[in-house]
Amino acid sequence: MPQIFKRSANTLARASIVGTLLVVGGLLGLIMAIGQSSYVTRAQEYIDQPIQFSHLHHAGDDGIDCRYCHTSVETAAFAGIPPTKTCMNCHSQIWSTAPILEPVRASFREDQPLRWIRVHDLPDFVYFNHSIHVKKGMGCETCHGRVDEMPLMLQENSLQMDWCLTCHRNPEQFVRPRTEVFTMGYSPPVPQSEIGPRLVKEYGIQSLTSCSVCHR
Repeated sequence: MPQIFKRSANTLARASIVGTLLVVGGLLGLIMAIGQSSYVTRAQEYIDQPIQFSHLHHAGDDGIDCRYCHTSVETAAFAGIPPTKTCMNCHSQIWSTAPILEPVRASFREDQPLRWIRVHDLPDFVYFNHSIHVKKGMGCETCHGRVDEMPLMLQENSLQMDWCLTCHRNPEQFVRPRTEVFTMGYSPPVPQSEIGPRLVKEYGIQSLTSCSVCHR
């Protein structure tokens, strides 16, 4: 029986298989890269707000503590969005006629809340509790970045599951003393490799990676 395929067909078949695998692998890699890009995660993206509130000015220049505005961060899952009355505690006395603050004054006069747009907006299937992270010595800066250096608020990190798991798997690399949770620019007094394991033991921190911890 005469040979149907030439010997070169073997090489062509191998090259086709390898080429197909490379193309599929490349496409999968591209999809993963896009999924982790800021285009999808919205990290490093400024979001228009009813008032372009500056954390740089309030938290940085004026040194206002996070808890003055985010009052429930130590006791509840949600850190809390300050009501207009909190803004007016100061701005009824200073910059009380500034045109840029007219929406704040109107909100207070009309008893209508400002419609802030959430910057760190997790999907509905993700459960996150601020209070337990604060109690376990996880600083605001760890997740939110140096908000005291942000003229406008943005999402510093991807907030994707692999990013969360980096801390959940190795909490000793990120934990800080509870007294320093709200400190921006915190630097450990001794190497983190020394203080981290000690705080993990003292605060009873577990390396929680079970799906049910965050997905309920």
